[in-house]
Amino acid sequence: MRLQGKVALVSGAARGIGAATARLFAREGAKVAIGDVLEAEGNKTAEEIRSGGGEAMFVRLDVRQPEDWRRAVDAVVARYGRLDILVNNAGIQISRPSFEQVTLEDWEKVMAVNATGVFLGCKAVAEQMKKQHGGSIVNISSISGMVGISAQAAYAASKGGVRIFTKYLAIQLAKHGIRANSIHPGGVETAMTNFGGTDPEARKRSMAAHPLGRMGQPEDIAYGALYLASDEASWVTGSELVIDGGFTAQ
Repeated sequence: MRLQGKVALVSGAARGIGAATARLFAREGAKVAIGDVLEAEGNKTAEEIRSGGGEAMFVRLDVRQPEDWRRAVDAVVARYGRLDILVNNAGIQISRPSFEQVTLEDWEKVMAVNATGVFLGCKAVAEQMKKQHGGSIVNISSISGMVGISAQAAYAASKGGVRIFTKYLAIQLAKHGIRANSIHPGGVETAMTNFGGTDPEARKRSMAAHPLGRMGQPEDIAYGALYLASDEASWVTGSELVIDGGFTAQ
């Protein structure tokens, strides 16, 4: 098992990419904390992992709140004795046709979850990981943080911030044996995304935008997170792992 003996905290893990990551980590031997504001769904995901023979707990986590992060980390360490992996996955998206239509409220809401949430999460786990002299932080960014994509001004800015902040972390934390990397998904089918909705032609266009001819699935991203969290990536830090079906290769 690739994560045997490790303990992971995954934010936004009640569903989507976060849930897929939590399930995969548990199958690979990790003890997993499901962090989310969606309590019913988060507890259900944790129970599914336990029913499958894995070890998981749910912690309520609003990533915008420093005290929630502190309580979550304390709860994980109290139960499992350590914390080896943080996956900053929680995120929201507000699309507007142009940046002029993005309101200040839109901007601040997206930044609070997508960028500030990552910052707070990294601060919350850093001291524990330093005590252990090791750890892996995996920040879920986006291809929107690398290339300009229409209708996503606030989202793109937040994810670009995550990209660069992760590189900063990698340099700052390397001396403590802590690695930090970012993942940049393309179009992944989750509850947050809507690629064409009920319009089959719009959906075909979304699929065709990815050279591999399909949309991503949460598990596609989870396997990337597994690699970066594992000891197989022990010499990987400050890197950007693009998982986008070839979108940015065009």
